[in-house]
Amino acid sequence: MAAGNEWINGYLEAILDAGVKLRGQGAAVPALPRLQPTPTLLADDAAAGVAVATYSPTRYFVEEVVSRFDDRDLHKTWTKVVAMRNSQERNNRLENLCWRIWNVARKKKQVEWEYSRQLARRRLEQEMGSREAAEDLSEHSEGEKDSKPDAHPPAAAAGGGEPQQQQQQLSRFARINSDARIVSDEEEEESKDRNLYIVLISIHGLVRCENMELGRDSDTGGQVKYVVELARALAATPGVHRVDLLTRQISCPDVDWTYGEPVEMLTVPAVDADADDGDGGDSSGGAYIVRLPCGPRDKYLPKESLWPHIPEFVDRALAHVTNVARSLGEQLAPAADGAGGVAAPVWPYVIHGHYADAAEVAAHLASALNVPMVMTGHSLGRNKLEQLLKLGRMPRPEIQGTYKIARRIEAEETGLDAAEMVVTSTKQEIEEQWGLYDGFDLKVERKLRVRRRRGVSCLGRYMPRMVVIPPGMDFSYVESQDLADGDADLQLLMNPNKAKKPLPPIWSEVLRFFTNPHKPIILALSRPDPKKNITTLLKAYGESRHLRELANLTLILGNRDDIEEMSGGAATVLTAVLKLIDRYDLYGQVAYPKHHKQTDVPHIYRLAAKTKGVFINPALVEPFGLTIIEAAAYGLPVVATKNGGPVDILKVLNNGLLVDPHDAEGITGALLSLLADKTRWSECRRNGLHNIHRFSWPHHCRLYLSHVAANCDHPAPHQLLRVPASPAAAARASLAADESLSDSLRDLSLRISVDASQDLNAGDSAAAIMDALRRRRSTDRPASSARALGFAPGRRQNLLVIAVDCYDKDGQPNVEKLKKAVDLAMSAGDGSGGRLGYVLSTGMTIPEAVDALKACGADSAGFDALICSSGAEICYPWKEDLGADEEYAGHVAFRWPGEHVRSAVPRLGKADGAHEADLAIVNAACSVHCHAYSAKDASKVKKIDSIRQALRMRGFRCNLIYTRACTRLNVIPLAASRPRALRYLSIQWGIDLSKVAVLVGEKGDTDWERLLPGLHRTVIVPGLVATGSEELLRDEEGITTEDVVAMDSPNIVTLPDGQAAAADLLKAI
Repeated sequence: MAAGNEWINGYLEAILDAGVKLRGQGAAVPALPRLQPTPTLLADDAAAGVAVATYSPTRYFVEEVVSRFDDRDLHKTWTKVVAMRNSQERNNRLENLCWRIWNVARKKKQVEWEYSRQLARRRLEQEMGSREAAEDLSEHSEGEKDSKPDAHPPAAAAGGGEPQQQQQQLSRFARINSDARIVSDEEEEESKDRNLYIVLISIHGLVRCENMELGRDSDTGGQVKYVVELARALAATPGVHRVDLLTRQISCPDVDWTYGEPVEMLTVPAVDADADDGDGGDSSGGAYIVRLPCGPRDKYLPKESLWPHIPEFVDRALAHVTNVARSLGEQLAPAADGAGGVAAPVWPYVIHGHYADAAEVAAHLASALNVPMVMTGHSLGRNKLEQLLKLGRMPRPEIQGTYKIARRIEAEETGLDAAEMVVTSTKQEIEEQWGLYDGFDLKVERKLRVRRRRGVSCLGRYMPRMVVIPPGMDFSYVESQDLADGDADLQLLMNPNKAKKPLPPIWSEVLRFFTNPHKPIILALSRPDPKKNITTLLKAYGESRHLRELANLTLILGNRDDIEEMSGGAATVLTAVLKLIDRYDLYGQVAYPKHHKQTDVPHIYRLAAKTKGVFINPALVEPFGLTIIEAAAYGLPVVATKNGGPVDILKVLNNGLLVDPHDAEGITGALLSLLADKTRWSECRRNGLHNIHRFSWPHHCRLYLSHVAANCDHPAPHQLLRVPASPAAAARASLAADESLSDSLRDLSLRISVDASQDLNAGDSAAAIMDALRRRRSTDRPASSARALGFAPGRRQNLLVIAVDCYDKDGQPNVEKLKKAVDLAMSAGDGSGGRLGYVLSTGMTIPEAVDALKACGADSAGFDALICSSGAEICYPWKEDLGADEEYAGHVAFRWPGEHVRSAVPRLGKADGAHEADLAIVNAACSVHCHAYSAKDASKVKKIDSIRQALRMRGFRCNLIYTRACTRLNVIPLAASRPRALRYLSIQWGIDLSKVAVLVGEKGDTDWERLLPGLHRTVIVPGLVATGSEELLRDEEGITTEDVVAMDSPNIVTLPDGQAAAADLLKAI
């Protein structure tokens, strides 16, 4: 038998022995475990609530067999066992075990093969899209000249005196990590009165200010600590007035009551030094944690279960931000004296989403408010999917069901669509992780950046700016005395009778392992994860006599009680550590304490520094390397892996060496060079302490705001969203207007003639005059429009939105069904006294919608608004002009590629073998912000997901909707959609979304399921829609409806089958 098969036999025998041992202890023989990724391999964002498997030798050896041996070797072993079988039970079990593991290995191989095919196909599509975009954006397009010395950009030519070196630099690609200019101290003083309002969003996990429960579950980890400290640090930055950290409110007996508090103050508002009148200063500033209800309030949901509730969070966040912006405007920028006007709101300077779920929220908020959006991924879905598929242990459908990975990836792509800037920790994150996404291509982004600098058109394409800003840290706990005392405290520990103050207990807990505690300490601190590569460090230490003689080794590998009760990967690592210590006889030289608290970590760094030791991070790949910065803050030189973030960190700190994590001899050499050479050790210590401020929170915030100013396109004042004043401000403005108007009319002696009010005199109050004018205007209008004007649009208390997509199979409006929907809605509003307004939301154009209503016998003037072309246009039919709202048109123009995308859609949207006429432009249905295409056959066109992916790869950002029963494709701006148009009206008219009801059918256009969730009430009326467009929405392995909308939400009501009555509708809303 081959040598490899001997190993297989040994593993299989070990599996059987483990089963016999368990059976001897009275336990049932375990079934062959399912091959799933161990929690440690995905510890950053493993699904919460999944039971942690206990350590099992069976699992360990099965993993070894499947991962280390080819299935042909497994098959040979199985055939040999069959040939040598006898009547003994053990051989029968061995045969069965061989056959089962062989099948598992074959399944793994099949998954790996399918993944490799999918990856190759996707990379080919990405390369084609990137090449096409790069060719269109080449330097010779748009009439550009070759970059000769006399061919300068317009800005350079205008300057007239710039050095030639700078001009040549502008013609080259800028580096991906080019630094923004950091605000100077003088500029900081000048910017103190800027009064910026910043919104941070982090939805999942347990977020609070003090006593953070880090590690309680997989959702409450480093991200929670990061966003809380970022909010606190930004609020302390000059020029920033208020910071809101939005998260989910949780009122659940399983968690502490503090997570149910609506608002928690992070920092006390700054008090004006000159405010001696006891008013307490400005109470609107500072940093706050704002908790908004989202989904079931009595349940703590893992992040994988939050996706259907994202729209509700968006609606509540929109209401909160609008109210705060209005209040800040009234406090910080009051209206001019005597003008009777209303102060302009102070909109967020930037909205920053953290992780995929918050990035989607930030994208919707930023589009609704027309403010810049920034995102930070923290960990990325495509990278995780790639790791899972490479493991080959879970097929794609199982991955999707467990991790909702497709929904997460789409949220990240949505964030890239809307983001002005993406904050990363390292260049490696940009090149190896964000490069996997459809919405980002490094080569195209660089070309676009060059074109923007030259003032040349980007041809409708856009890529977000990636910037490297390492996470900030709080170094206030590092005492300068600790850095100057040397090993004085250590000497006191050796002679406790001379100690004047109690020394940290963790010191004695570590030093008790050592025979000679005076040696320098090599410190490694990480969780017991195979990726952290602790075993290679132990081998390097154990095989080097010089290293063992020179230093002790301390391994801080989390907390443990019983290794056999730990998860499989952690137990495997710890078992291997103990075996290696025994193999090399390292007793008295290696410390591996079982427990430590978070507060002990600074003391551990201090202990290593006082012994003149070294910190080492030998991870196979380290995404960032926070522990390296922490070690440097205590004066510890560093040896770190050359893979990932430590490259950038050591480039800044210049306090250590990079090593290949697979090279044990290289690790040994690096450690010896720092420990044995005291001059080099001292130099690295000084460099680290001198440069550590570049990773502090103040430096982080200054760099962050500099990048936001340089890379985010802030709207001009006239482009900002207008909102109605608060009731108090409106009352003050009305009073001022009345007084002003009364003063101007008081001296008039002539009688004003108004047909509707013969008894109106010049001496009457301004309110009486305005009331008479309103009555006059109302009587001059046709009787059919009386319902719309009975209570002026914009002053409604409730809205009923008709979003029923009633079409026949040929795409023509089904007049009979549409009439039923309109009559049902109108009858529900009878007797409301004008308090209920009506809105029609449709994929038809404005003329088509008006004609459809006329065919139903309804007057369009009875509607407050028509949302048409799938949300690209809004018109107000009660006005004399039926044209589109120009203000809304300017609002949705954000990143609209216009004519540049017009010809690309048919080329990318047709299926293989389709003809040009199968997806052709419909000029009559097009408008400024909508390209409409006719689709003759649904089988001849691609689905929405495929077309959007192809457009993203080419830098085009659009919304795509199939409407009219799959016979028309509307391509509209990114900021336009029917739900977003409804939010726009809600803000403009001051109507809370909880007072809005949306009437829909059981199916509809491809944006149907996006209409259902949110703060509004959704009423599903069965029987009104016979043909929808859902078949052209997404691919089979993509997102499901359950990932988008929670159909069991109390805000979604389905009327009884049969003839729906107005009473049923009123009861539902």
